[in-house]
Amino acid sequence: MNYSRAIKSRFILVSAVILLMQSALAQQDFSNVEIVPHHVAGTIYYLQGAGGNIGLSIGEDGVVMIDDQFAPLTDKILAAIRSLNDGEIRFVINTHVHGDHTGGNENLGKLGILILARDEVRVRLSAQSPAAALPVLTYSDAITIHLNGEEVYAFPVPPAHTDGDTFIHFKDSDVIHAGDVFRTTAFPVIDINNGGSLEGTLAALAMLVGTAGPDTKIVPGHGEVSSRMDVMGFRDMVLDVKNRVAPLVERGMSYEQVAAANPTAAYNDRYGDPERFLRAVYSELGGGQ
Repeated sequence: MNYSRAIKSRFILVSAVILLMQSALAQQDFSNVEIVPHHVAGTIYYLQGAGGNIGLSIGEDGVVMIDDQFAPLTDKILAAIRSLNDGEIRFVINTHVHGDHTGGNENLGKLGILILARDEVRVRLSAQSPAAALPVLTYSDAITIHLNGEEVYAFPVPPAHTDGDTFIHFKDSDVIHAGDVFRTTAFPVIDINNGGSLEGTLAALAMLVGTAGPDTKIVPGHGEVSSRMDVMGFRDMVLDVKNRVAPLVERGMSYEQVAAANPTAAYNDRYGDPERFLRAVYSELGGGQ
C-alpha cells in the first residue's frame, strides 16, 4: 500500500513539474533572442540561440538541420539559415525528444520539411505533440544521408540522456553533433522519466570517444565546440562521481547524506549545480530502495 502511494505521489510530482515547465515556456519572451551562426568545419555550421545547438550541413544540395529549438524562434532560425544558404531545407534530424530541440518541429513540418528521428522519439512526441510535429521517417538502426558531398551518418546510442538519443557524424567534414548526451555547460542530464540512464550515458560517451578522431570537432547539445579529449574528460568525471557515490549507497545512506558528502566537489565550479545529476546517479545505483 505504501509502495502504491509512493508511485502515485511520484507521478503527481512529475506531472506538476511538466505543467510548470510548460507554463514557464508559454511565458518565456523570445523577442530578444538572437540566432548566431558559427562555422565549424567543411560544410558544417551550428546556430546558437535559446535551446539546443542547431547543426547545419550547407551546400549545393541544400540544407540538413539537426534539431530546431523552440517554436517562437522558427522565423529567426530560418532567416539565419538563409543568410548562409538559400537552398531547400531537405531534412531536420531530432537528436532526442526534448522541446528545446524539437519545439520547431510543427512549424517545419507544416512547411513540408521531412523530420527524421529514432522510433522512440516519435512515440514520445506522439503523446504530447500535433501530427505535424512528428517525425515522418523513423529508424532503429544507423542511417546514412548523402548530401552536399557529405556522408551524414546518424546512429542510435544506448539510453543515455533519454532513450531516443542519436549522434550525427558528418564524416567528410569530420564533425559530430552529440545532442544532449554531451554538454559543456553543466553536469549530464539523465532524464529517467524519458528512459535515460547512467550506464547508458557512460556507454554513449564511450561510443562518442571511439567514433571521434584526434581532429574531430564535436558540437554538444549545449555549449561550445569541443574535442575528443574534452569528451574523455566529461566521461571520466561521470565515472568518478559514480565511483564515489556507489560505496555511499552500499552503506545505506540517504540522498541527503550522500549530497552532504559532496561527491561532485571537484567539479561543481566547472559544471554548476549537481543536484539533478546526483539524484539520477543515486537512484540508478539503488539509493532509496
